[in-house]
Amino acid sequence: MPSKNRLDQIAHFIEQYGFLSVTRLGEMCEVSEMTIRRDLAKLVVEKRIQRVYGGAAALQREAGMQEQEDDDGLSSRPVGSLVERVDVLIATSVNPKYDGALIERISRKHIPIVAESQPIRDEETLVAVDNYQAGYELGQWAGQYALQHFNGQAHMVDLSTRLPNAAARSNGFIGGLHDVLPDAEILLSVDAQSRYDIAYQLTLDALTVHNQLNIIFAINDTLALGAIHACLQMNIPTDRVVVIPFGLEGDTMKNFLVSSSTYVKAGLAMFPEIVGACLIEASITAYNHQVLPRHMVTPYIILNPQTLLDFYTPTPEGWCIRWDTVRARLSIPIDLSPDHWPVGTTFPRRIGFIIPFSEHEWYKNLTQNMRERVIRYHIEYEIVDVEQNLRDEVDQRRRQIAQHAADLVNRDEVILIDGGPISNYLAEILAKRAGLTIITNSMPVFDILKTNSDNILICTGGAYRGSSQLLVGPPAEGTLRELRADKLFLMVTGITLNFGLSHTNISEVTIKQAMIRSSREVILLADTTYFGEESVIQVAPLTVVHKLITDDALPASMRLDITKLGIQIILAGP
Repeated sequence: MPSKNRLDQIAHFIEQYGFLSVTRLGEMCEVSEMTIRRDLAKLVVEKRIQRVYGGAAALQREAGMQEQEDDDGLSSRPVGSLVERVDVLIATSVNPKYDGALIERISRKHIPIVAESQPIRDEETLVAVDNYQAGYELGQWAGQYALQHFNGQAHMVDLSTRLPNAAARSNGFIGGLHDVLPDAEILLSVDAQSRYDIAYQLTLDALTVHNQLNIIFAINDTLALGAIHACLQMNIPTDRVVVIPFGLEGDTMKNFLVSSSTYVKAGLAMFPEIVGACLIEASITAYNHQVLPRHMVTPYIILNPQTLLDFYTPTPEGWCIRWDTVRARLSIPIDLSPDHWPVGTTFPRRIGFIIPFSEHEWYKNLTQNMRERVIRYHIEYEIVDVEQNLRDEVDQRRRQIAQHAADLVNRDEVILIDGGPISNYLAEILAKRAGLTIITNSMPVFDILKTNSDNILICTGGAYRGSSQLLVGPPAEGTLRELRADKLFLMVTGITLNFGLSHTNISEVTIKQAMIRSSREVILLADTTYFGEESVIQVAPLTVVHKLITDDALPASMRLDITKLGIQIILAGP
């Protein structure tokens, strides 16, 4: 077979199966494993597959913000900031440290928030299953399965995450399993970070170390898929290990469930079709200031290959929910009947949805079902990828901090600028000033400031550290011993009350310490993401700081503790 045709065929096989080992691909294409490895390397370069241990997996498409006009004419093109664009926000909190500032600004604007999966501060309601109870019932099923198929022996791996809803699922599952089999062994309970590749490698390692492993619980379908592919790679018989997914989020796990030879014997269905519709209905209710329950509990059910067909129908386009069965057998918290129409309500102009894991089938299907619902009501909608939103949020905070720092700089002062994410923004502002003497060891800061001849610019010299673009080492520290600055704008990677200021690299730590000794006033520039973190090496106690400029997401309790140390706090906000 010509090489080009074989590459296309390999890419097709991987897309079809999701994962294939090098050995299996060699058999399917009738070529050597060495040839397959060369072909996979070419496909990686062409960005058609992703290489994983032992084989290759299909690329995970990322769902970014919708920016084009939909066929029905409902525009989702973003204009202005997210806070200005939406009337209601649907969001999942992944890291409160990062999304706290956004939620606070949304709340200040009195924009209703509907939480999905797990609570967010100030939400009107949480739309989600009862994670613990659902996990508990699934654990009981696993215990009964082990009684019937594994002689009552249960040796389990729990693929979870640190998120509260995931922890509730895992704790419930383990509780239900122990209810049936008190001696069930939990071999490993680990944070797989909702990533396929981590679940794949963890399962490979667990299967290698623990020959008795026979139950793998995954808190979502992505982790379950990684576990399944690891079992396939290890050629584990399908009657020796059972993989139990919490979700049945899309077609992938349903296809495994009905396969004649599969590790998936049952799974818990959360119905993104129901949750998506409930989220939109709850958003409309919240927009109209109507009462909502604190937790709008959505239905779930444990499905096996036989009962799956009661709730879903296979079609050429994929698995389609059977609403007749759902309405007859499940308790839905809000009216989703075809003829339902909210009476006497005002519809929001635009609903925003921040998605945390855009590649997961749960969010792909959830957003599709939400889209169908908003089109019905002629509501505009916007899908924002959480990673990009977080980057934008942090970037905005850092720009605000830089502006407040620049406001403290007076003409004829000597200032010292450390290297870091905020320092470039500060340099851009100061490049428009005159009458300053600026000392820096940051090459990006130096490059920004060198265009203005109205200031005196001093470079510390030293050894160039490419990863951070900083000048470090004894020559730089020697230069600082001969200089004195009125103000130092300092940046570090970790800030805690006990460990103080900390940083990741020893060469950068020593020059930061030299900067502190050379300065009359130390002004710490740090957004909220650095607080509560302890990096490898201590720079100095927190008490060396005179002023702290940070964003308004820093908790009030932390601000009070810092103020007690005699440090003035300046909050940067919009």
